[in-house]
Amino acid sequence: MAKTAVKTIGILTSGGDAPGMNAAIRSVVRSAIHHGLKVKGIMRGYAGLLEEEIVDMDSHSVSDIISRGGTILYTARCKEFTTAEGQKKGAEICKKHGIDGMVIIGGDGSFMGAGKLSALGINTIGVPGTIDLDIACTDYTIGFDTSINTAMQAIDKIRDTSTSHERCSIIEVMGRRAGYIALWCGVANGAEEILLPERYDGDEQAIINRIIESRKRGKKHYIIVNAEGIGHSSSMASRIEAATGIETRATILGHMQRGGSPTCKDRYYASIMGAKAVELLVEGKSNRLVAYKNGAFVDYDIQEALQMKKDISSEQYAIAQLLVR
Repeated sequence: MAKTAVKTIGILTSGGDAPGMNAAIRSVVRSAIHHGLKVKGIMRGYAGLLEEEIVDMDSHSVSDIISRGGTILYTARCKEFTTAEGQKKGAEICKKHGIDGMVIIGGDGSFMGAGKLSALGINTIGVPGTIDLDIACTDYTIGFDTSINTAMQAIDKIRDTSTSHERCSIIEVMGRRAGYIALWCGVANGAEEILLPERYDGDEQAIINRIIESRKRGKKHYIIVNAEGIGHSSSMASRIEAATGIETRATILGHMQRGGSPTCKDRYYASIMGAKAVELLVEGKSNRLVAYKNGAFVDYDIQEALQMKKDISSEQYAIAQLLVR
């Protein structure tokens, strides 16, 4: 076996949980063992690292977890790790436990921490795990596919009751400042309106006018998919009902979109990304972010990736508007 760049890999999940994180954890552990490396799991993200909540992992540790949502390593936010002192302490703890390579599964905030660890001498690889699909360098993030399927099924059910009561329904989906979940579900659910933070102009009166016109044409329901980055769904519903006389209800899907058994795509892609992260460490690489771009699994410099910008293209938005109007 070729000489490896690291001997012990640490793995943690940070930030918001996402379905498929367990598949990535499983892949990292099994790939590392294949390369003759030791693996240590770090509980509760960077907070657990600073508290030295570190456990040995083997193949048995990741048995029967690929179908489970969430993360067996748990996750947390950690303000202390945003400071230089916290980052230095984290790197020292890694060295104390013999961890010379790290795999960080999370979002952009997690990758900022990963870059700091790399600068302090810990070979570090990031894996994008977020339902928001808001990491600019990658066309896929772990958890997005499961999340949109969960939301899609929920919106289908809301449409049934909305039609029965001849209502207008506003369904708010997650995504932080990104509108990808709203865009995909709006098209997939045949919504009448898709409100995206990247494109919404705030013209609520135009929406009200379209609702009134739709009712005149005999349409029995009106589905508005609203992105979390816009929010205010309940107050919007009140204003629409007052202006149109049509019963309007808001449903905020919330954290149900983070849970549940991951889809086949999330299990498979997460597994490939986890294995690639280990391969990069074996090759002696550090400060890299695994990505899926143009049909291939690739990697980017973390700082370069964090500086990239992502937006919903005008073409995507135009097609969505064509389909919902």
